[in-house]
Amino acid sequence: MTKTHLHQRFVERLNADLHNAQLALQTAHEAATHEENVAENKYDTLGLEAGYLAHGQARRVAEIEQALLAFRALQLRDFDADKGIQLSALVLLENKSGQQRRLFLVPDGAGLKVQTEEGEVMSITPQSPMGQSLLGKAAGDVVLVNGQESEVIEVC
Repeated sequence: MTKTHLHQRFVERLNADLHNAQLALQTAHEAATHEENVAENKYDTLGLEAGYLAHGQARRVAEIEQALLAFRALQLRDFDADKGIQLSALVLLENKSGQQRRLFLVPDGAGLKVQTEEGEVMSITPQSPMGQSLLGKAAGDVVLVNGQESEVIEVC
């Protein structure tokens, strides 16, 4: 799988997440403003709780929109050994137990996962502990995060 195709898969995933979050926001807003949820006394908090839920869903929609903008603006670059791992790098790590994982270094939208022919790929940001430890590294380097060592096997 090419990075261009992988990038597109993440954008598709964010678009699907945005659609679902917008539906949840609409449902929460309708519940918060429905006439049956108007408080009848000071102990009737159903409408208030629905309002909090709607507010949380609105924040989630904004976060996904921000991540989607960052993904769309991301310039995919080939790996440059002189600079080491930078944004848009696709990294294969292996820990001492032989477990491998693939990471895609992106500006926003950490924690997203997509399936590829090679396996699962997870997005991470440079602000994360793993992202910070990977910046500037290359194949053969060892990174230490939360007391666990992993070797950089491949970067593209």
